[in-house]
Amino acid sequence: MNDARRIAAAALLLRLALGTMFVAHALLKYFVFTLPGTAQFFESLGLPGVLGYATFAAELVGGMLLILGVKTRVVALALLPVLLGATWAHAGNGWLFSAPKGGWEYPAFWTITLIVQALLGDGAYALRPAEPSPALRRA
Repeated sequence: MNDARRIAAAALLLRLALGTMFVAHALLKYFVFTLPGTAQFFESLGLPGVLGYATFAAELVGGMLLILGVKTRVVALALLPVLLGATWAHAGNGWLFSAPKGGWEYPAFWTITLIVQALLGDGAYALRPAEPSPALRRA
């Protein structure tokens, strides 16, 4: 397997994992915490409750777009504020996400994976693949 194919496979795996995680988190907000409960949590942080609904929508739609491979770089960058906000929301809870109310390392790591996805691009089997980067065309 050449470098370009290996990078495309890696980007695909990362894209599918990120997309699945975003959809799962959106469904958690919907089915477990409920959207009004999510809005209330955002308000408890001093944020507008409507931001909870917007976060749910961003996670669900963004996750599906990542899974499908539509505008992967744009979607990954657009989802960064969601993860930066989650990192901020959990910053006071300590390092480990198993801490009460969750720690900050998990959303911080997830933030880095979004940046990596934006740098890698669509990967293999994207529904609407972007033009490959010049570096990949040379590979």
